[in-house]
Amino acid sequence: MTPISSRPADNWSPLYFLASVGAGGLAVTFFMYLLFWVPHPNATVPVFEDIVAAWGKGNPWQQFGIVAAMLGIAFFAFQNVRYLIWNFSKFAEFKKTEGYRKLRHSNGETQLLAMPLAVAMSINGMFIVGLVFVPNLWSVVEFLFPAAMVAFVLTGLLALRMIGHFLGRVLSEGGLFDVTAHNSFAQLLPAFALAMVAVGLSAPAAMSTSTTVVGASLILSTFFGLIALIYVAVAAVTAFNSMLHFGTAKEAAPTLMIVIPLMTVLGIMTLRQNHGLHAAFEAHSSNIDTLMTLTQFLTVQILFLLLGLTVLRRQGYAATFLTGDKNSAGSYALVCPGVALSVMTQFWLHKGLVAVGLVAKFSVTYWIIVGIALAFQFAMIALVFHLNRRHFAKSVTVAVPAE
Repeated sequence: MTPISSRPADNWSPLYFLASVGAGGLAVTFFMYLLFWVPHPNATVPVFEDIVAAWGKGNPWQQFGIVAAMLGIAFFAFQNVRYLIWNFSKFAEFKKTEGYRKLRHSNGETQLLAMPLAVAMSINGMFIVGLVFVPNLWSVVEFLFPAAMVAFVLTGLLALRMIGHFLGRVLSEGGLFDVTAHNSFAQLLPAFALAMVAVGLSAPAAMSTSTTVVGASLILSTFFGLIALIYVAVAAVTAFNSMLHFGTAKEAAPTLMIVIPLMTVLGIMTLRQNHGLHAAFEAHSSNIDTLMTLTQFLTVQILFLLLGLTVLRRQGYAATFLTGDKNSAGSYALVCPGVALSVMTQFWLHKGLVAVGLVAKFSVTYWIIVGIALAFQFAMIALVFHLNRRHFAKSVTVAVPAE
């Protein structure tokens, strides 16, 4: 008998793509440091040259923030791509198994949408890496926008094809969808994937100086964003009805908070679209309009945070899947809500409260709210390291027959 090491991640499921998504989201939280603390007068976002200039003029605290941001972006962007590649290799193996066939004929088929979600997250992440680490990128950015939009559209079409296969199967014949297993928000994953595509497509609206590119960005991001909203409305209502009847599925309980990252992604899309409408088409909105919009998004997030935490606590989810002897790939779904709240808090503060003059930048109140955003960020960093140790560390030894 020869001992070998195994790990929970060896029992692969499509939800492990969320490990890549979570890492990419944490890279975005570090980009918030640069976006709101580094002056960028010649671009709508900070680029390499702005960061170098801020480093030269900054005090030690500013320099510390820049170093932390760049190290955080580099590390988590690497993890994002690393886990994306690993998941694709595992997915290729999984497609050859009977488990894949069974998944494609069950409610769990929508788990496959974690793949386009991760791809869209990685495209967004790589764009941030380019802005931060590539000199003179902004001089050619107008050529990159169309290429990025093509990549996002292809990812969105892949997601729509997967959704079409699922809906076509369950809606064309009766009895193919298990309503008793619909007692979570797991079916909102397709909407999250489409929303991630939409926010990526909205970026040129906020950054491009070409009216044509801005217009295409507005139309395409609205297309995918609106489909995401419709899907959320249908899936959430039917899922909530099932949860009222059968309770929330314990292993899928983290999906109750999937609405939180959806709101952040769609909120950023809205901000980007409004900027494009203002800059390219003279459709103006005020800072107070932005504050009210972001406050509405944040209110929805807080509601679902409280709902999700209540159910997780009552079911003892943490004691079972985070510190107990059971593991679930779905635990990575807990990372996205915390990341999303960190990012949304930063936007709500800077684009809302500071912009309308309710909070002075760098005041005591300002740093208290920043501290809340950082608390969410640090908590999710700790959670990611904890989950990676549980799922990817070779900690379980089993015996197999010797050759």
